[in-house]
Amino acid sequence: MKYGNHSNNHKHVNNLSYEENVSEIIECSKKIEKITGKPTTLYRGPYGEYNDTVVKAAKDNNHQLVQWSVDTLDYNGLDLSSMWNRLKDKITNGSIILMHNGTKHTAESLDTIIQNIKEKGYEIVPVSELIYKDNFTIDNTGMQKKNIN
Repeated sequence: MKYGNHSNNHKHVNNLSYEENVSEIIECSKKIEKITGKPTTLYRGPYGEYNDTVVKAAKDNNHQLVQWSVDTLDYNGLDLSSMWNRLKDKITNGSIILMHNGTKHTAESLDTIIQNIKEKGYEIVPVSELIYKDNFTIDNTGMQKKNIN
């Protein structure tokens, strides 16, 4: 399994220099490795932001970018029913669902959301099993697209 980070200070990374982006990735990774003993190799910038500078900073520091495909909007205080209504018709094979820790209803909703996803016939797997490792491009929405040769 691969481990990821989400930046050291949750800044708008599109506004940062290359060096500042590197620092956000590396400093967070150091903290995670100190606590868990595991280095990070995946990175999702705050707010889903990325640009050429963010991509280069991640790649140059052996981190692969990850983006979500379905947003629960849990950070807006949505309850279980509202989150599930946002997800249920949008989930497809390979969906990456955006949820946050520390939001009002996410923790209490998580078990039911996972159960509902499984009842739809999907398996929950680590994001590292869903993303392309090579031979891909990232489109203007931040989604990976497999290159067709």
